[in-house]
Order: sequence, then C-alpha cells, then structure tokens
Amino acid sequence: MHIELPKKRYYKIGEVANAFGVPRSMIRYWEQEFEMIKPKKNSKGDRMFTAVDIEKLKLVYHLAKEQGYSLEGVRKKLKNQPKKTVDKITTINRLEAIKIELINIKNQL
Repeated sequence: MHIELPKKRYYKIGEVANAFGVPRSMIRYWEQEFEMIKPKKNSKGDRMFTAVDIEKLKLVYHLAKEQGYSLEGVRKKLKNQPKKTVDKITTINRLEAIKIELINIKNQL
C-alpha cells in the first residue's frame, strides 16, 4: 500500500485517515486495539502521528484490509511472526514505491 503524505515530522489524524481512505474513528480504534500504535498527543489532546506510527498503521491496514484478517487475526499474526511480517510489508512498500517511480520515468519519456 502506497500512501501519499507530505514529508513532515507529525501528521494529524485527519491527514492519516485521508491517506489511508478510512474514517478517523478507525484510526482511533486501531490505536486502542494495538499497543504498538502510540501517537503523541499535544496539549489539547490531538493525536500527532510520526512516520514510525504511519509504518505501523500501514502494517495493520495491509493485514486487515488488504489480506482480510480479522483484528484478532492481525494480533495473532503480529504476535507469532512480528519480524517476518514486518519485513514482508516493508519489501512490498519498497517495491510499490519503485513501481511508481518507474511509471513516472516512463511517462516522462
């Protein structure tokens, strides 16, 4: 899954939800369900997601939405094979970025 976000230090929940194409409530729900997703909160209590948080959300999104796992299934998958799963998702993300870059180069020719 390739998402389009500008290069920033922190992202608001609305930006993250729009990038993933899901409602804000789903991002908040995933935050409650998965301990690994811990965005910082400002003085008003607004969630501020870092690039690391985005990568963790990509992992959950890939397993839940693209692979069709239930949230319980996602939890089990991450618990049983966290390193293998993360490596696989990272490789997929890199390949998708390369594909997009190659398409851009092709269009420029």
